[in-house]
Amino acid sequence: VQLQASGGGLVQPGGSLRLSCSASGGVGFNRVMGWFRQAPGKEREFVASITYSGHQPVYDDSVKGRFGISRDNDNNILYLQLNKLTPEDTAVYYCAVEVKRSPMGPRYGEYDYWGQGTQVTVSS
Repeated sequence: VQLQASGGGLVQPGGSLRLSCSASGGVGFNRVMGWFRQAPGKEREFVASITYSGHQPVYDDSVKGRFGISRDNDNNILYLQLNKLTPEDTAVYYCAVEVKRSPMGPRYGEYDYWGQGTQVTVSS
């Protein structure tokens, strides 16, 4: 599976963006998929995940109520809607496929097939 994130850019505080993650290669898209982000000087962190059915989204508390994860299984695309953005959301955003589940839930699962990421910068 190859993943390519896109849709990032420069946005003012309070603004919105919609990120997309296109998957190619077939195998893997029928799994839990997640979005992660890495800010300068910080470790990569979990943002959100979604099951293949789309019925069990999980969000980090820092984005709950502002971000929305969804997927188009027919076209192998994962989305992340970012609303009410703040400068603290500035980071490179990555999508990935969960390859090993954790009993503690998808945010603790093992993810792979990281793409290049897309930069989101929130600044006035």
